[in-house]
Amino acid sequence: MALWYDEVINDQVRFGLKLKRTLFMGENQYQTVSVVETEAMGRALLIDDLWMTSEVDEKGYHEMITHPAMVTAPKIERVLIIGGGDGGTAREVLRYSEVKHLDMVEIDGMVVDASKEFLPSIGGSAWTDPRFHLTIGDGIEWVNRTDLEPYDVIIVDGSDPVGPAEGLFNKSFYQACFDRLTDDGVFVTQSESAILFLDTHVEMVNLIKEVFGHAFPYYRGVFLYSAGPWSWTYASKKIRPENIVDSRMSMIEDIAEIYNRDIHHGIFAIPNYVRRRLKL
Repeated sequence: MALWYDEVINDQVRFGLKLKRTLFMGENQYQTVSVVETEAMGRALLIDDLWMTSEVDEKGYHEMITHPAMVTAPKIERVLIIGGGDGGTAREVLRYSEVKHLDMVEIDGMVVDASKEFLPSIGGSAWTDPRFHLTIGDGIEWVNRTDLEPYDVIIVDGSDPVGPAEGLFNKSFYQACFDRLTDDGVFVTQSESAILFLDTHVEMVNLIKEVFGHAFPYYRGVFLYSAGPWSWTYASKKIRPENIVDSRMSMIEDIAEIYNRDIHHGIFAIPNYVRRRLKL
């Protein structure tokens, strides 16, 4: 009998992949971390038995969380990633030669170590890039520091709002990110499925809007996340997502697997049922 692993999303939905083998399993004070090899999606990372990323479709997530902010922020010299322990978002950020300093604050060093060893293609050369500075620590504490030089871009690449990531989904955290940005900096966060987790998605967008004055959710499917189109939310004190820096867009279109100018414009279209919930 073939060995399958099913992620149980709730008591009505589950998503399974056929496995070849388990490469790593570990548990610490924060969560359980696993890396498995699947038939369809290559190697994949799970946290608390939930699919996080896989070799085959990771670019559909990492390109989407990264490039809308990176091609629109007026400056991208200083960037902060909160979470992102698999290294994929850092890899995408560091494609831009304008980036001079990238901080990544990941609470769980086990995720980083497992990703480096068993998913090396996802982080790629980011781990050894001299511009990259990794801190194993609490991202919430990091953005509440007042001694930090402001960031041009802040990307929150966290997991679902449970366990160690729970504090990444409230107004005080968004306010701290706002305070750590430059005057024309850009913020983006993953913001859950707008189908199975619609209440959470709407609450996140509204809280971000309260802090920044505007919030721009955007949507695209990620195969590994079976809960329908995934979402991210973009915000800034001054910048709007249509303010594309052409030279950066042209550069990234030449090397990205998915992201391009047409996708950038299309992903910000909000489905009617979400618009009604957001009262737009």
